[in-house]
Amino acid sequence: MANRVNDLQSYERIYRALAAELAAELGTIGFISPGSVVSRYTSCGKPGCRCLADPPQRHGPYYQWSHAVAGKTASRRLTKAEAELYRSWIANRRRIEGLITKMEHASTAATELLLHQTAPTNPGKTATP
Repeated sequence: MANRVNDLQSYERIYRALAAELAAELGTIGFISPGSVVSRYTSCGKPGCRCLADPPQRHGPYYQWSHAVAGKTASRRLTKAEAELYRSWIANRRRIEGLITKMEHASTAATELLLHQTAPTNPGKTATP
């Protein structure tokens, strides 16, 4: 029983530390965004263009932000400066999500301990009023 109490206190300390870290992040973090940013190089297909040479020198980079909206992928073309902004916003979101995931893991472990503590000692026998 003492080990369970110590374990529970340990998970609570971890959770509180993560919550404090999350609060600090939220106080200083900039905007957040879902999705991803990619840079693409393309071929235009025009005869004699450098993109069809040997070796090819493709056009680009062209930056694109993609994210899911109602289960479908939505994309947007970006300038290089916009792509950098989106990359920082996506990184901000991932930091927050990482902290929340760690908090969920600590909560799950603590929940298992708490449920085990409150479980009836004889689950097959019901109490009579």
